[in-house]
Amino acid sequence: MVGTQISTGKGLWRFLLIFLFLGLSFGCDRPTKPPVKVSLASTKKSAPILQDQSNQSKPTLRVAISAIISPKETFTLYKDLLNYISRKLNVSVKLVQRETYAEVNNLVKDNELDLAFVCSGAYVGGHDQFGMELLVAPVAYGETVYYSYIIVPAESTAKSLEDLRHKRFAFSDPMSNTGKLAPTFMLAQLGENIDSFFSKTIFTYSHDRSIEMVNNSLVDGAAVDSLIWEYINRKNPALTAHTKIIKKSEPYGIPPVVVPAGLDPTLKENLRDLFLNLNTDTAGKKILAELLIDKFIVVDDHQYDSIRKMQRYGKTCIQSRSTKQ
Repeated sequence: MVGTQISTGKGLWRFLLIFLFLGLSFGCDRPTKPPVKVSLASTKKSAPILQDQSNQSKPTLRVAISAIISPKETFTLYKDLLNYISRKLNVSVKLVQRETYAEVNNLVKDNELDLAFVCSGAYVGGHDQFGMELLVAPVAYGETVYYSYIIVPAESTAKSLEDLRHKRFAFSDPMSNTGKLAPTFMLAQLGENIDSFFSKTIFTYSHDRSIEMVNNSLVDGAAVDSLIWEYINRKNPALTAHTKIIKKSEPYGIPPVVVPAGLDPTLKENLRDLFLNLNTDTAGKKILAELLIDKFIVVDDHQYDSIRKMQRYGKTCIQSRSTKQ
């Protein structure tokens, strides 16, 4: 779920990707070695207050957007929405940026955020571990679900996930549903695990970076958020032109907007009302159109049970392998 057109400076971007790909120890040479983390942009710990601070009596609303996309684009794409929140609620908004989903979850847990846009997998973890609360969720492309896409370079002969055996593969974030849990579950159903199935693995820490890696044939495949791929495919198709989808997962509950368990009830209701009514005024409709979101609605926690099912399945498989050893 992203906003205005992504501009990456493709020539420089490709050079950086190639440089990092050649210069890093890329992957897992032994089954026990975790995937390498690649950061392609320095993460800003917090962005400036978005609105004028001349009125110091205004309260500050602390907002985080998990690194579904790279940090630089995050601020650009969500700026209009955050400024809209600032105007409507008469608050100053501070965008707090972190590179991983776990870091954002920890901020919610410690009540250092008032509002966060998170991945579905991160929501399930946060809800079950420390009571992270659903506020609203978007309707995108007419649905309240999304998918994991397994993508490969356009010229690849791979037609299924099985065809990527002993290939180089990119995940987004360890807590990502579509970018890590879903492909792990797919392999588990085949009796495989990521440590032995792929020859090399990497964490890119954003779906747009994973798409870029595949688009430039720096990896043989990646698991990405369908919303991100579809958005980029519509807004900047050059960045998906050399990719193709070879597998689409089952539907999962869409990435929600969340709040910490201890948030002031009045503020929580004001935030919920704001999101639910975005599609009822001209400015809100324009913002939604740029984000390719139809509207926001209230959803039930049970919508995310399929993710919990995959998590339980994975734990069972790990325990089974440990018993056999």
